[in-house]
Amino acid sequence: MIEIVEIKEKKDFVAFVEFPFQLYKNNPYWVPPMKAEELTVLNKNQNPVFKNADASFFLAYKEGKIVGRIAAIINWIEVDNLHKKKVRFGWFDFIDNIEVSTALLAAVKEFGKAAAMEFMEGPVGFSNLDKAGMLVEGFEEMNTMITQYNYPYYSQHMKELGMEKLAQWVEYEIKITSFNDSPEKVRRFGELMLDRYKLKVLHFTKTKQILPYVEQMFTLLEETYNKLQTFVPIQPYQIKHYKEKYFRYIHPEFIKCVADEQCKLVAFVIIMPSFTQALKKANGKMFPWGIFHILKAQYINNRASFYLIGVHPDYQNKGVTAVIFNEVQKLFNKKGITIVETNPELEENDSIQNMWKNYENRLHKKRATFSCTL
Repeated sequence: MIEIVEIKEKKDFVAFVEFPFQLYKNNPYWVPPMKAEELTVLNKNQNPVFKNADASFFLAYKEGKIVGRIAAIINWIEVDNLHKKKVRFGWFDFIDNIEVSTALLAAVKEFGKAAAMEFMEGPVGFSNLDKAGMLVEGFEEMNTMITQYNYPYYSQHMKELGMEKLAQWVEYEIKITSFNDSPEKVRRFGELMLDRYKLKVLHFTKTKQILPYVEQMFTLLEETYNKLQTFVPIQPYQIKHYKEKYFRYIHPEFIKCVADEQCKLVAFVIIMPSFTQALKKANGKMFPWGIFHILKAQYINNRASFYLIGVHPDYQNKGVTAVIFNEVQKLFNKKGITIVETNPELEENDSIQNMWKNYENRLHKKRATFSCTL
């Protein structure tokens, strides 16, 4: 018999965070998050997202042993502003037992019904800036810092339970050559667009130089993605939270912005050195050795990950992405980066995926969210 327990105590949240470390203990592809950061995200007193969200967290037990976990989330911005009566589920991990996955999802259904929601979707986080999507292809690839890994049986359970795919993402691995060997049409088009629209590229060497542009970046992010199905308006407190959470991982040189004559941003890209191997070695702990692996990855690395890309709608399909990739190409050559991974991109986001066709690429992962009515 499966027992589902809603957790309240600190020790139970620790167990909630640590469960995947046991489930994936010997898996070479699972890259663990930092335990302390996970606990902060789940803490209603520390994560500002709870200003506009409610959540309950559940553990599944079988014969006294933890065999699964799940979070049930309602983002009230999504419900009230976008009129989507949706309960989200995330932090969804379980052993290969259909009774466990059934019981965990049933807890989410009850949470959603109690709040008069109409359907459920997951795995997702509190907003579209969190990790999202269940891996459905690419099980022999390691996840990045901003994605999650799961066993192949996860999606098999979803199908068996009658869940249907809703949002679907793709991820690419791209090989980086020298700038002179990069696609000539991208190089020439980028230079032409800079001149035609009187644009300029902003380069940074210090974090304080970036801070005046952070809010513009998030505004641009909304303008870029507000037509996509997963979009939820970004709140000011979220900007502050993500700035504090991620900007310490990013070297200023890995942020490139494109501005018009009035210094208003029309495009930007945020890249991070790949922390995949560093996080694997750290195994969820920053100290004593995790911080060493993280710092080493920031400066000695031949891999990188795209984190965020934003292009103002007025400049989409006008070659501004070519401007960005010309600058990124130069940066990668300077830093000795030969492979870069894209962040998950919705399958319908053709404008950015068309760019990868100009480079040697490999579509190496697919992920999806699953949904059903309550």
